[in-house]
Amino acid sequence: MEAQNADLSALRIQRTNNDDQPQRRFNYRYLIGIVITFLVISAGVYLFQKYVVASSTTVRLTIVGWTSPSQTDAVLTASGYVVAQRKASVASKGTGRLAYLGVVEGDRVRKDQVIARLEDSDIVAQLDQARATLKVYEADVYDAETTLKRTKQLLERNLASQAEFDAADARVRRVHANMDVAKASISGAEGALENMKIRAPFDGTVLTKNADVGEIVAPFAASASSRAAVVMIADMSSLEVEADVSEANIVRITPNQACEISLDAYTDKRYQGYVSKIVPTADRAKATVLVKVAFKTYDSRVLPEMSAKVLFLTKASDPSTLNQKPKLTVPASSIVTRGGRQLAFRIMDNRAAETIVTTGEKIGTLVEILSGLSAGEKVVTDVDETITNGTKVKVE
Repeated sequence: MEAQNADLSALRIQRTNNDDQPQRRFNYRYLIGIVITFLVISAGVYLFQKYVVASSTTVRLTIVGWTSPSQTDAVLTASGYVVAQRKASVASKGTGRLAYLGVVEGDRVRKDQVIARLEDSDIVAQLDQARATLKVYEADVYDAETTLKRTKQLLERNLASQAEFDAADARVRRVHANMDVAKASISGAEGALENMKIRAPFDGTVLTKNADVGEIVAPFAASASSRAAVVMIADMSSLEVEADVSEANIVRITPNQACEISLDAYTDKRYQGYVSKIVPTADRAKATVLVKVAFKTYDSRVLPEMSAKVLFLTKASDPSTLNQKPKLTVPASSIVTRGGRQLAFRIMDNRAAETIVTTGEKIGTLVEILSGLSAGEKVVTDVDETITNGTKVKVE
């Protein structure tokens, strides 16, 4: 009976659940799909690199620009600004309201010319008072000296005491001292009156006007509502170009080296110049050295703060070439002759596009462009047989 009632469930064999098998197969399929997708993407990237990117030709571009004849002798080009080496912010030594301003921007002034004046009625009154006081003391001097002379005569006749004579003499001395004080007061008032006048320190041209009639002028602009400098003037005969030259190229610059100056405002005009000074210090922030280039001759079109370009030359330029117009040029390596045509290549949609050009004379390593290109356009610098119309390119 005990054998019949025994629990035989522990002897049952555990079999794998058939419901889990499809799920496990599903996971394997998902993993295999990811691997296949990765291989397809990798193959696509490889084929793109091999047949698309690798097929592009790497090129460098150059800008079509204007070139002067002197550029063939240039060892260095630098940019800078025209700066007046002699200029001043003209201010007043006194403080007061501006009553008169006799100049505007562009006016020429002479040394010691009165260009402005402050209100000076109070100082004029002080000056008049000092002069009147001097006249009183002059009258006292006459009276004191007359008294001293009479007292001396009486003393010689024993009709006056020594004390009376000493008193008369002291009065004369005191009156003379008062006259000296009055004269000093007059000199001080005249100096203060002169300080109300603002004079030009040298011959020059007014660049800016910083104050108007009615404004308060103070030597150090003590408040926000007051002005310090009334006008800014510059000596237009002291104009020079100040250009920054990198430390690496400063060895190419020597004192009195011939230069050619062109202003960005007037591209058709160039001026002869020379290196007047190499400032003996460097700018550590920009790693440059300041070089000052003086004009040999220039005209009234040259103005302070104009931007300029300087060509540092191996020899002085021919004055006859200064009036020649710059020529449109590109490197000679940018032009190729094919099928009897001269071609340059521009870049359009990452592909080389041929352009028919007409060339002129050669200027060093450059060639003149007569037609086909315009200033500012970019073309391929070095054209070889791998570059044709439609060639896929990649700009370096």
